[in-house]
Amino acid sequence: MSKQERWSKLLELLAVEGKLDVEVAAASVEVSAATIRRDLDELAEQRLLVRTRGGAIAHGVSYELPLRYKSSRRASEKQRIAGAVADMLGVGEVIGLNGGTTTTEVARALVLRVGAGQTEAGDGLSGPLYTVVTNALNIAGELAVRPQFKIVVTGGVARPQTYELVGPLTAGVLNEVVLDVAVLGVDGIDPQLGVMTHHEDEAGISRLFAERARKVILATDSSKMGKRAFARICSLDRIDVLVTDSGIAPDMAARLSEAGIEVVAV
Repeated sequence: MSKQERWSKLLELLAVEGKLDVEVAAASVEVSAATIRRDLDELAEQRLLVRTRGGAIAHGVSYELPLRYKSSRRASEKQRIAGAVADMLGVGEVIGLNGGTTTTEVARALVLRVGAGQTEAGDGLSGPLYTVVTNALNIAGELAVRPQFKIVVTGGVARPQTYELVGPLTAGVLNEVVLDVAVLGVDGIDPQLGVMTHHEDEAGISRLFAERARKVILATDSSKMGKRAFARICSLDRIDVLVTDSGIAPDMAARLSEAGIEVVAV
C-alpha cells in the first residue's frame, strides 16, 4: 500500500470514527505502529488532523476530507454513476458541473464518450461538442485542453479542500448564463430537508447552478442517502433525476420517487 493510499484510509477512518488509535489503525492498514505514528505526524503538519497521545482526532465537529483524499472512496460506484449521467447528457448541451469527486468522474466519463467515438451525432457541429460551465478548478483543468469542450470557468475564491470557486464573483458569472442541465454532487439527501452540503458558500453556488438549469441531475453514491449536512442547497422539488448506486435503500428510493424524482440506481 502506497503512502497516498495509506493516508486516504487513515483519513477515511478518522472521518467515520472521529478519532484514531495508533495500534488499531496499524492493524487496520496492516503496517507497523511506527509507520502510523509517522503518518499521523505528517498529516498533522498538513492540518488534516490533530495529533493526540496515542493517536489523533479530527478537526472540529463536522469533518471534511480534502478532495484529493476522498477520490479513492467508493471509486467503482462513482465511476458507474458518472457513466450513467454522461449517457443522459446530449451533444450540444450546456452543462453545469459543481465540484466534487463524483462530478469530476462525470467530466471524465464525457471525455471517454468523445474518445470512444460515441458522439457521432455531433459530427455536424462546427464547434465543441459540449459546453461545460464549472466552478471546479480541477474539472476545468482536465477539460480545457480538449477541443471537443468549451469550458466556462466562474470567477471566485478557491476552497483548497474541494478546488471549488465560491463567493460573489462566482455568483456573478452564473447569473449571466443559462444551462440545459446542472449535474450536482452533494453531501446529504434528506426526504424532508432536501439536498445539502457541508459549507454555506458551496451551497449557495450549487443552488445557483440548479436555478439556472432546465434540468437538475444529482450524482451521488448511496452513502449520502438520509444524511444531513450543515447547509441546504435546495428542496427535492427542484431535482429531476437522482443517479446513485444499487446500495440505495428501497424505502429511500420510494420516498424520493414519491417526491417526483426519477431514481436511477446503477
